[in-house]
Amino acid sequence: MTLQLKVLFPGGKRVDVEVGGFRIPTDQLVNDGGAASAPPPFFLFLGSIATCAGIYALTFCQSRNLPTQGLGLTMDWDWDPKRPGPASAVLRLRLPEGFPERYRDGIVNAMELCAVKKNIEVPPSFRIEVEA
Repeated sequence: MTLQLKVLFPGGKRVDVEVGGFRIPTDQLVNDGGAASAPPPFFLFLGSIATCAGIYALTFCQSRNLPTQGLGLTMDWDWDPKRPGPASAVLRLRLPEGFPERYRDGIVNAMELCAVKKNIEVPPSFRIEVEA
Protein backbone atom coordinates (compact mmCIF):
# COMPACT_ATOMS: atom_id res chain seq x y z
CA MET A 1 0.00 0.00 0.00
CA THR A 2 1.32 3.45 -0.88
CA LEU A 3 0.18 6.64 0.80
CA GLN A 4 1.18 9.76 -1.13
CA LEU A 5 1.76 13.06 0.62
CA LYS A 6 1.85 16.27 -1.43
CA VAL A 7 4.06 19.08 -0.09
CA LEU A 8 3.05 22.69 -0.79
CA PHE A 9 5.06 25.89 -0.41
CA PRO A 10 2.52 28.67 0.32
CA GLY A 11 5.10 31.38 1.10
CA GLY A 12 7.56 32.52 3.69
CA LYS A 13 8.91 29.59 5.68
CA ARG A 14 5.59 27.73 5.49
CA VAL A 15 5.64 24.22 4.14
CA ASP A 16 2.27 22.44 4.19
CA VAL A 17 1.35 18.88 3.35
CA GLU A 18 -1.80 17.30 1.97
CA VAL A 19 -2.47 13.75 3.08
CA GLY A 20 -5.60 11.66 3.36
CA GLY A 21 -7.84 14.58 2.43
CA PHE A 22 -6.32 16.86 5.08
CA ARG A 23 -4.04 19.86 4.71
CA ILE A 24 -1.56 20.17 7.55
CA PRO A 25 0.17 23.54 7.83
CA THR A 26 3.67 24.02 9.21
CA ASP A 27 5.81 27.10 9.73
CA GLN A 28 9.08 27.87 11.42
CA LEU A 29 9.41 29.64 14.74
CA VAL A 30 10.20 33.37 14.61
CA ASN A 31 13.80 32.70 15.71
CA ASP A 32 14.16 30.41 12.69
CA GLY A 33 12.86 32.97 10.19
CA GLY A 34 9.20 31.97 10.20
CA ALA A 35 6.06 33.67 11.41
CA ALA A 36 5.13 30.92 13.90
CA SER A 37 1.71 30.71 12.20
CA ALA A 38 1.68 26.92 12.63
CA PRO A 39 3.82 24.33 14.42
CA PRO A 40 7.19 23.48 12.92
CA PRO A 41 7.48 19.98 11.40
CA PHE A 42 9.46 18.62 14.36
CA PHE A 43 6.66 19.59 16.76
CA LEU A 44 4.22 17.66 14.56
CA PHE A 45 6.53 14.65 14.71
CA LEU A 46 6.59 14.79 18.51
CA GLY A 47 2.86 15.45 18.64
CA SER A 48 2.18 12.42 16.46
CA ILE A 49 3.91 10.18 19.01
CA ALA A 50 1.96 11.58 21.95
CA THR A 51 -1.42 11.69 20.21
CA CYS A 52 -1.00 8.18 18.83
CA ALA A 53 -0.36 6.84 22.33
CA GLY A 54 -3.29 8.92 23.53
CA ILE A 55 -5.78 7.48 21.02
CA TYR A 56 -4.80 3.96 22.02
CA ALA A 57 -5.35 4.81 25.71
CA LEU A 58 -8.67 6.52 24.99
CA THR A 59 -9.91 3.69 22.77
CA PHE A 60 -8.92 1.13 25.42
CA CYS A 61 -11.11 2.93 27.95
CA GLN A 62 -14.01 3.57 25.59
CA SER A 63 -14.15 -0.02 24.37
CA ARG A 64 -14.51 -1.21 27.98
CA ASN A 65 -16.86 1.56 29.13
CA LEU A 66 -14.19 2.76 31.54
CA PRO A 67 -14.21 6.37 32.73
CA THR A 68 -12.22 8.87 30.68
CA GLN A 69 -12.94 11.98 32.77
CA GLY A 70 -9.54 12.93 34.16
CA LEU A 71 -7.57 10.77 31.72
CA GLY A 72 -4.39 12.63 30.85
CA LEU A 73 -1.13 12.10 29.03
CA THR A 74 2.08 14.09 28.86
CA MET A 75 5.29 13.33 27.03
CA ASP A 76 8.79 14.55 27.79
CA TRP A 77 11.25 14.42 24.88
CA ASP A 78 14.90 14.51 25.95
CA TRP A 79 17.37 15.23 23.15
CA ASP A 80 20.20 17.44 21.95
CA PRO A 81 18.69 19.86 19.40
CA LYS A 82 22.14 20.65 18.00
CA ARG A 83 22.79 17.14 16.72
CA PRO A 84 20.61 14.19 15.82
CA GLY A 85 21.21 11.12 17.86
CA PRO A 86 19.90 9.27 20.83
CA ALA A 87 16.76 10.73 22.33
CA SER A 88 14.27 9.46 24.83
CA ALA A 89 10.54 9.86 25.24
CA VAL A 90 8.80 9.44 28.56
CA LEU A 91 5.02 9.20 28.36
CA ARG A 92 3.18 9.75 31.63
CA LEU A 93 -0.39 8.51 31.71
CA ARG A 94 -2.71 9.92 34.37
CA LEU A 95 -5.58 7.54 35.00
CA PRO A 96 -9.04 8.73 36.02
CA GLU A 97 -9.96 8.50 39.66
CA GLY A 98 -11.33 5.06 40.44
CA PHE A 99 -9.71 3.46 37.38
CA PRO A 100 -9.84 -0.32 37.96
CA GLU A 101 -6.47 -1.73 38.99
CA ARG A 102 -6.98 -4.81 36.84
CA TYR A 103 -6.83 -2.66 33.66
CA ARG A 104 -3.58 -0.79 34.43
CA ASP A 105 -1.31 -3.21 32.53
CA GLY A 106 -3.83 -3.48 29.71
CA ILE A 107 -3.95 0.25 28.99
CA VAL A 108 -0.14 0.39 28.94
CA ASN A 109 -0.04 -2.60 26.58
CA ALA A 110 -2.57 -0.86 24.34
CA MET A 111 -0.40 2.28 24.20
CA GLU A 112 2.57 0.12 23.19
CA LEU A 113 0.65 -0.72 19.97
CA CYS A 114 0.90 2.88 18.73
CA ALA A 115 1.67 2.77 15.00
CA VAL A 116 3.87 5.89 15.15
CA LYS A 117 6.04 4.37 17.88
CA LYS A 118 6.28 1.08 16.02
CA ASN A 119 7.45 2.88 12.86
CA ILE A 120 10.17 4.64 14.84
CA GLU A 121 11.30 1.40 16.45
CA VAL A 122 11.60 -0.22 13.02
CA PRO A 123 12.51 2.82 10.93
CA PRO A 124 11.63 3.14 7.27
CA SER A 125 14.23 3.44 4.57
CA PHE A 126 14.54 6.82 2.87
CA ARG A 127 15.42 7.62 -0.72
CA ILE A 128 15.38 11.04 -2.37
CA GLU A 129 14.70 11.20 -6.10
CA VAL A 130 15.03 14.43 -8.09
CA GLU A 131 12.67 15.03 -11.01
CA ALA A 132 13.60 17.48 -13.74
